[in-house]
Amino acid sequence: MARHLITSALPYINGIKHLGNMVGSMLPADVYGRYMRQRGHEVLYICATDEHGTPAELAAKDAGQSVDAYCGEQHDAQKAIYDGFHLRFDHFGRSSSQQNVELTQHFARKLHENGFIEERAIRQVYSIADERFLPDRYIVGTCPHCGYDKARGDQCENCTRVLDPTDLIDARSAISGSSDLEVRETKHLFLLQSALQGEVEQWIDDSSEDWPTLASSIARKWLTEGLQDRAITRDLEWGVPVPADVWPELAAEGKVFYVWFDAPIEYIGATKEWADADPANRDWKSWWYEADDVRYTEFMAKDNVPFHSVMFPATELGTREPWKKVDFLKAFNWLTYYGGKFSTSQRRGIFTDAALELLPADYWRYFLIANAPESDDTSFTWELFSSSVNKDLADTLGNFVNRVLSFSRKRFGDEVPAGAAAGEAEAKLGAQIAELLAEYEGHMEALQFRKAAAALRALWSAGNSYLEEKAPWLEIKTDQEAAALTLRTAMNLIHLYAIVSEPFIPAAAKAMRGAFALDGDTAAWVTADEARALASVPAGTAFTVPPVLFAKITEDDLAAYRERFGAAE
Repeated sequence: MARHLITSALPYINGIKHLGNMVGSMLPADVYGRYMRQRGHEVLYICATDEHGTPAELAAKDAGQSVDAYCGEQHDAQKAIYDGFHLRFDHFGRSSSQQNVELTQHFARKLHENGFIEERAIRQVYSIADERFLPDRYIVGTCPHCGYDKARGDQCENCTRVLDPTDLIDARSAISGSSDLEVRETKHLFLLQSALQGEVEQWIDDSSEDWPTLASSIARKWLTEGLQDRAITRDLEWGVPVPADVWPELAAEGKVFYVWFDAPIEYIGATKEWADADPANRDWKSWWYEADDVRYTEFMAKDNVPFHSVMFPATELGTREPWKKVDFLKAFNWLTYYGGKFSTSQRRGIFTDAALELLPADYWRYFLIANAPESDDTSFTWELFSSSVNKDLADTLGNFVNRVLSFSRKRFGDEVPAGAAAGEAEAKLGAQIAELLAEYEGHMEALQFRKAAAALRALWSAGNSYLEEKAPWLEIKTDQEAAALTLRTAMNLIHLYAIVSEPFIPAAAKAMRGAFALDGDTAAWVTADEARALASVPAGTAFTVPPVLFAKITEDDLAAYRERFGAAE
């Protein structure tokens, strides 16, 4: 089986993330990783908190903490939430780790040796009121490309164009709001992306044929506009320091690398963190260096695509070392809240900590993946959420499990009944389940999550249709053996559902699987033959009725959610 390296966009350290961050990166990566493990592949899913940059410094100052202490605390808080969502990272690291420091400096040295980093004197924005140079993110103004009046000095959130602070119209300090700014000279390091354009274009041509249109079009848009040399250092106290052995003057001035230079390298750094925790059994280099046997898949929202599809590959190419580059970049559009953007800075929308306070993780996991913003933006509404949960999870799956197990226990006791031999209806059902399972597998392999969710939902619906057709509550009045067969077949469906639904709803899947006292129940997946046979839970197997898997969301619940979170922009 293949080796699969999976990464998702690094969540920034400053604050708890909203559901848009979750569905655009970490959650689909987790779903895909779980599925690939089930299919027998060796999987390594790596993520980390992105901890450098001015926002972390300012947040730490506001909290009255050192930046290191603040980031450590926030890392733990985010990790606890991701654990609550059942995200199965192999390692969740920190971009401030020593491993990332060393690797970032290594990349910089190699780029310098190969002539792709140049020291330049530039004129940089200085705030008189704040008595400091302003990092890009803390200069705001009007985007010269689209006219958005809250664009940042590094990127416009509205049109996703990458900017320099001096590009902004009516620029002002995001710290004090002062427009009393002046430009002063200072020195910085520049990554000569323009010199690497041809190589990046060739790599994109060779690599992106199977990428989603969203990802490849963003990458090609950047290339069409032409790669610009980019400053990769900043005037900050917190970050990966410029190595003094190469740039002693800049190191003495306290220059650090730009967060967008070191953050992607943290994928490698976090893998080394993982390996360093168990060096006798783990080898980080085999995943990243001369890793021709590895298939590397990245997950991210569209605003992160330019950096990962162009800037980081340019960095890797410029080292002239055989670093692993992404094979498949899965990009997502926006999840909006009633048509407006989720916003961390404006606290608009539902944040992950609040989501877990309201309902268990499986409710959110299923809804978000079933409505993933793959081809277009998806608008979250409480009405859509409750409809999906109630119809798919509570009625279709949860009700099926409860009524089958409860009815069987009431009529036949706490063991799977034997009943008659399987007949025509069971053969028809088995063929249907095998066909739907193949469809589900195909969509998961293609990373088409909405289609995969629809196929999973169809699998659940097939069980309900079979139950309605056979009607064991009527069969039992005239033919107990026929009713027992129906219930035994339905219980085998429950066990199958537990296995194939695990990537989407791991907690419910565990409860369904745990309902049956099967010795040595270690099956990772269901083959087509097993799906047709529906015989993995034999007669005589003891079972229990689990608690209700999914409670319905009521109108009173909806009213409370709307009042708390709002229902319109």
